[in-house]
Amino acid sequence: MGPASKRNKKKKPSFRKLLKTSNLKLENKLKNRQFKQQSSAKKQRKEQRKLRQAITDVSHKTLKPLERYKKKPEGEEEEDEEEFLESLPVDMMDDDDLEQIRAMAKKASFLTRDISSCTPVHAKKRKSEQPVKKYEKMPRKMQQEEEKELIHLLPIKDKSGLIPQSMEKPVVPEAEEEEEPVDQDELNQEEEPEIVPLLTPQEQLELRAQKLTEKKLHMASLSSAVLADPHVNIKKLKELRAMLMETDPCVAVTVRKLVMVSLLEVFKDIVPSYRIRPLTEEEKAAKVKKETLQLREFEEGLVSQYKFYLEDLEQTVKDWKQKKQKRSQAVSLQSYKGLAEVAIRCICDLLVALPHFNFHNNIVVMVVPLMRDSVKKVSEMCCGAVSKLLKQDKLGQASLAVVKVISGMVKGRNYNVKPEVLNCLLCLRIKEVEMRKDTEDTAPKKKFMSFKEKRTNLSRMQRKWKKAEEKLQKELLEAEASESKDKKIKLHTETLNIVFLIYFRILKKAQKSILLPSVLEGLARFAHLINLEFFDDLLSVLYGLITSGDLTYRESLHCILTSFHILSGQGDVLNIDPLKFYNHLYKTLLTLHAGGRNEDTAIVLQCLDVMLTKRRKQVTLQRAQGFLKRLSTLSLHLLPDSSVGILAANRALMHTFPKCDILLDNEMQGSGVYLPELDVPEYCNPQNTALWELHLLKRHYHPMVRKFAAHLMKGAPSEGSGALSMELSRRTPVQLFEDYSVKDMSFNPPVAGPPSKKKVFPSN
Repeated sequence: MGPASKRNKKKKPSFRKLLKTSNLKLENKLKNRQFKQQSSAKKQRKEQRKLRQAITDVSHKTLKPLERYKKKPEGEEEEDEEEFLESLPVDMMDDDDLEQIRAMAKKASFLTRDISSCTPVHAKKRKSEQPVKKYEKMPRKMQQEEEKELIHLLPIKDKSGLIPQSMEKPVVPEAEEEEEPVDQDELNQEEEPEIVPLLTPQEQLELRAQKLTEKKLHMASLSSAVLADPHVNIKKLKELRAMLMETDPCVAVTVRKLVMVSLLEVFKDIVPSYRIRPLTEEEKAAKVKKETLQLREFEEGLVSQYKFYLEDLEQTVKDWKQKKQKRSQAVSLQSYKGLAEVAIRCICDLLVALPHFNFHNNIVVMVVPLMRDSVKKVSEMCCGAVSKLLKQDKLGQASLAVVKVISGMVKGRNYNVKPEVLNCLLCLRIKEVEMRKDTEDTAPKKKFMSFKEKRTNLSRMQRKWKKAEEKLQKELLEAEASESKDKKIKLHTETLNIVFLIYFRILKKAQKSILLPSVLEGLARFAHLINLEFFDDLLSVLYGLITSGDLTYRESLHCILTSFHILSGQGDVLNIDPLKFYNHLYKTLLTLHAGGRNEDTAIVLQCLDVMLTKRRKQVTLQRAQGFLKRLSTLSLHLLPDSSVGILAANRALMHTFPKCDILLDNEMQGSGVYLPELDVPEYCNPQNTALWELHLLKRHYHPMVRKFAAHLMKGAPSEGSGALSMELSRRTPVQLFEDYSVKDMSFNPPVAGPPSKKKVFPSN
């Protein structure tokens, strides 16, 4: 009883663990089956080899005769006769008997002659015959039997076990051609090759166009038949897919491309909005209606053809990658690149269009490695498809699959991937769902009373009403799909954990990698969802990166933005003073200029919004005034779109800190002189200077810069004559920067040319 009770006390494995082990068992079973097949085939080949070797040894072996007879000389023959006569009792025989015995001795057979003698029996007879030909003396060879192929049949089961069955493969006897006398003229005609009429280039083009038109019409008829009635004409998909193996070298490449695209559109139209699962044995054995049977056949045919189509696309890409020429000589190696690009485009479309259908994880595994491809067109195509999928994924299953494959690829390639791969993770839709999760966690949850509590606290009638009420509440919860919400939140949490694992690995092991800007941008995007335990370490790592001097200006801006995103979310409860980040941004603001990267201005505007506007309670007036003065100076040597964004940020600062209007006055407040070269905004005495830059910007060539400069000179009023229009006042600085962008090398709005001066001629 002891071992049995211990065995019963073992914990039952969880469903997830069983799921993982079942996959391993299936893989092991498949490997064992393949190994057994290989070993049996190897054993059979070995036995056949031994049999062939034995047959060849026997056939080539020279056969030796059993006895070789040599003629004895005449003297020896006479001596033998004398010895033979001496051995006989001559005294007791007559002369006639003796002569008869001698004659009989000469004609003796094998039984009566001396076995030790080497003389052949019929020696006298052979002397009279013709001499033996040379070819008759040659040893005969054994006739080799042709190897017979065996066909292995199904085994028979007996009480003793399985009995293997096999039979010889029937050989079709080839009809022996009767030898007929052939004329010499016919032989000469056969030796001459057939002359194919040569076509002119014009005729070749016409022939190709004719063949292509026929193929297109055939494709169109098959596709329209499938789309018209998919349940009936599902078998025509196989005929359409067979055209992927087109062997005519004249039109093979074009036909294969057209078939790929046609099948893509057909599958996008006829695929149902649910995942098709395989039928169980019970479901297959059960009797169903005719309509149900037809639906099952349609689903089974659709899944199989879809699988074969994906395999064909994958094989096309593999052939191009491995530079192989397969299946036929109809497609040259140079044409495989164009075929592979069409195949990749089809795979990307299926990734985005059918995330709910079968084999979607297989498509993800195909597309993600191509995101780091050396061909720019292919990598852009795949990155765009993955970004689009992450943007439109609402359930979270496809996003989780993509993030898992990206994580494995980044780690497996030792962080040697393109930054665009990690930039795709910025498209994840997680922020609002996680926020909703927090509010759901803080909200009180309804609890149902137990049976014991009902019995002690409620009467019989109350218990009856309570039971009906709880049943109704459960139905309402199911109608709200609260279970799906919990599942979605769980998927998003797991996805975010993998994303942070990618980011933290790169921060720890590959700080000088080209992926660092993408990592910092991603941390800034999802920083408010990081666990509080990592905040202190993460801020120290970010500041260490800034002070190291190894980062570019854009990367340092991302570090600052990430740290303030961390502090603006859950980091409000932490008592951390980010003064060093303020000082670093203030010191590096003047790095921006009209000849540098104009895209960095957008990140600077985001940093100013997070650091000054959203943290207004933690910012001193001197710090705000220092930034206002430095930004006004910065706006003088930037492009017009950046100047508009900076002036809009100054407007937001003057609204957030109304006492900054002292910078519009030329009178000094307190003691000291403004020190623009100082890197600390609190100690540079910004209150003792004025915004004289606005007078220069008021005469700017761009109309929007002039408008904002005049607005700020009047104190940035919300109403009145100096106020901006409602449309401009509602836009953020980043939106204004993007709206008036000059990346297309054109002014928005157009800039008027200088006024023409009339020449005045002197009067005579």
